[in-house]
Amino acid sequence: MSIPISIEKRMLTATEFEIVEQTHYPAIFDLSKDTLSDAVKLLRDYRDKARDRARQQRCEMRGKSEPRASVAARNNTGTERKGEIFASALKRVNRELSRI
Repeated sequence: MSIPISIEKRMLTATEFEIVEQTHYPAIFDLSKDTLSDAVKLLRDYRDKARDRARQQRCEMRGKSEPRASVAARNNTGTERKGEIFASALKRVNRELSRI
């Protein structure tokens, strides 16, 4: 399922959104191969960070892990959604790289 840009903007930080925004049509066609390669690295880092944080929050919710903050996480849907946003942006960039 596609996530609207308005939700992406609300969920991501300014630097994260700047990278993701470049991966949308038609802006992705203006990027060079080097820029796309750099974007792949950043998006993978962001995706992995969100995935790892979501996993930690799931463990906290089940009581299997000590909380990273003062209070254990009660919900991780936002973190999971961030991971989905980065995964879809990474998919768009990889598709564009293979097209080039």
